[in-house]
Amino acid sequence: MNFRNLNTAHLSAALHRGSGQVVVCLLVSLFLFLFTTGCSTTKHVPEGQTILQKVQLKCDNKHVKPSDYRIYVRQEPNAKWFSLFKVPLGFYNMSGSDSTKRWNRFIRRLGEAPVCYSPSLTEVSRQGLQSALQANGYLHGKVYVDTLTRGRKTRVTYTLHPGPRYYINRLTYTFDNDSVRSDVLADTLNTLLRRGAPLTGDLLSSERNRIIRSLRAKGYYMLNKEYISYTADTTYNNQGVNLTLHFARPDGLVEQGDYDTYRIRKVTVYEDVEPDDTAATHSNLGPLRFHHKGRIKVHRRVYSRHLYVQADSLYREPLVQNTYTALGGLSAIAFSSVRMNKVDSIPGLLDCQVNVRTNKPHTLGLSLEGTNTSGDLGAAVALTYSGCNFMHGSELLTVKLRGAYEAIRGLEGYAGQDYIEYSGEVGLQFPTFRFPGISHKKKQQLKASSILTLLYNSQNRPEFHRRLLTAGWGYKWQDSKHPSARHRFDLINVNYIFMPWISDKFRKEYLEGDDPHYAILRYSYENLLIMNMAYNFIYNSQQRRGPMANIPGAGGYQIKVGAETAGNLLHGIASAAKLHRDAEGRYNVLGIAYSQYAKFDFDYAGTLAFDDRNSLAFHTAIGVVVPYGNSSIVPYEKRYFSGGANSVRGWSVRGLGPGGYKGTDGRIDFINQTGNIRLDLSVEYRTRLFWKFAGAVFVDAGNVWNIRDYPDQPNGVFRFNNFYRQIAVAYGLGIRFNLDYFVLRFDGGMKAVNPSYTSQRQHFPIIHPKFKRDFTFHFAVGLPF
Repeated sequence: MNFRNLNTAHLSAALHRGSGQVVVCLLVSLFLFLFTTGCSTTKHVPEGQTILQKVQLKCDNKHVKPSDYRIYVRQEPNAKWFSLFKVPLGFYNMSGSDSTKRWNRFIRRLGEAPVCYSPSLTEVSRQGLQSALQANGYLHGKVYVDTLTRGRKTRVTYTLHPGPRYYINRLTYTFDNDSVRSDVLADTLNTLLRRGAPLTGDLLSSERNRIIRSLRAKGYYMLNKEYISYTADTTYNNQGVNLTLHFARPDGLVEQGDYDTYRIRKVTVYEDVEPDDTAATHSNLGPLRFHHKGRIKVHRRVYSRHLYVQADSLYREPLVQNTYTALGGLSAIAFSSVRMNKVDSIPGLLDCQVNVRTNKPHTLGLSLEGTNTSGDLGAAVALTYSGCNFMHGSELLTVKLRGAYEAIRGLEGYAGQDYIEYSGEVGLQFPTFRFPGISHKKKQQLKASSILTLLYNSQNRPEFHRRLLTAGWGYKWQDSKHPSARHRFDLINVNYIFMPWISDKFRKEYLEGDDPHYAILRYSYENLLIMNMAYNFIYNSQQRRGPMANIPGAGGYQIKVGAETAGNLLHGIASAAKLHRDAEGRYNVLGIAYSQYAKFDFDYAGTLAFDDRNSLAFHTAIGVVVPYGNSSIVPYEKRYFSGGANSVRGWSVRGLGPGGYKGTDGRIDFINQTGNIRLDLSVEYRTRLFWKFAGAVFVDAGNVWNIRDYPDQPNGVFRFNNFYRQIAVAYGLGIRFNLDYFVLRFDGGMKAVNPSYTSQRQHFPIIHPKFKRDFTFHFAVGLPF
């Protein structure tokens, strides 16, 4: 939870419009130059060869998508920016023919050499496509190739002829071991090979893996997928296949005890020592054995809680995987491995060897950053300490001290012209689920961490001084069945925000009196008490199909869901105790009216990759926060804003909304331009340019609205019959510089639809654009979504 930026005006990364105009002009000029230079695409094509101009896939079966098989094409034409222009080839063609010159070598590294047509790679592609068709159930599928050469350019067309698809008609089994037969047949209810299922290689492989996993979970340590094979009889009818699954030893394998079920004799942990280290110290915790150097670094009970493999128990593969996951989640451990060794003298027994390498116990980091708050420049320094084994129980202690300074300009009537901030934050993460009454077995099943957080933040501005105290206790965990799903539950989070000093000038101008136009502003500068409970869920899908397969970092989607409530516990206590209400009908705790609200957020981001250079990203974010009970206004920190580098990029941060509201006072509009309802929609076409640079074309839409009609935010309330007219739209271009550890992003957005105006000329700036008025330049770190 971040409460630090309440009163620092627009925290926009937008730069001066003149600078943005220069950047855009340079980009356009560079693009036009490269486009015209690259027109001679065969400049560096060797004699006797042709450039591969285009590759096309066709199919005579409407149920088969050619794009799903594109990954099997082994030779593609030169890359295109935004799938339109071969600019990298244009870069390369800017170079001269003398490759010994440094300038020519440099230009060629930035660009891409011409792809010359290769008959051998074309044949490899044809065979790969045909094999893929047959593995997908089209057993008699064929692929034909047509080439067309004109001048020094060649086009290649692959035509897919799948033929009929084959399906499973009947499944039978053969076994060479009765115990395995019994266990496999007892689990046929979960088989993937059902009648009517398409006969695909992926399906057969998945069933093979499922059976082996099931058997290894029952103690069959020696078995692997090589024991399973298939034969298919296609003579049943035109498209039906009688399938036989064979479970037998692979040819030539004579392995003693391969069909035995194994038990674990002993479990030994080797902490920072090798198994053959005779100088290691030995110790025990019940049946669990330890070898370590001197005093053991991580408590034995911590190992015991995170080792799912137990002595004198049946070998189960899932417990081994759970052990890997549990040890990997301990901050004190850098690396771990689990190895099973057969006991030669006693058949059917295994010794479990757990090798552990611990992390450095202490780390210290220093970071410097520049700040720009509405043109006020400054700097910040942060010192961070981490102790990964704080109390020898793999507790992670983090301490962060931060200080910031900004020179504030343009504030009239204030004595001080500086902004000073300093803060201290302490976090302590325990590697287990800590809650009264939870058993050890249940804690193992939950695989959760417990987190304690404490924060103190101080901000001194010329207009006011502000302090924040935060304390929280929560949990985070991953779903064992769905590792891509992450959960966090903040059981309790208490935030106390108070204003020890407000200047007389600021108080008289905005805070004193009963002017309803400053209601939200006055509430934002009151002392606040927020006691909330929150749950957050994140799911990352790495599943890639069709054209997204085998493309690192592309494809898939992410879902975020959050729910939060505040003030309910305090309200229940105050109501039961029949505490006195103030003049505004609110309960007070320690003289402060606590906040009460409910909040819900949904965020979806997905990427569709067309090839290894081009992808389409899309984003949807919806949020609503409702004040009730003890509150009529939501605290500023919990309200939504629109505009900025991660929202509608035609506006600066907090420069849009709510609804059709038009800001008039830049000193307070950063508070007024907030709302209770949020909508963000974005589509972004991304392309890899050259070296570490990538580009993007984007369209953003969205706004924020209020649930209630506040006098200081005219036209800001959400109405079903009108909200769609108040959705702002922006479009633009972006450049991204990938430095491996982080991405620097430069986006230029233009307003297309401006809901703050009703006249057609101003409401639709896309029809009547003015660069100085409509353009906003953003600098940010990381992708927008």
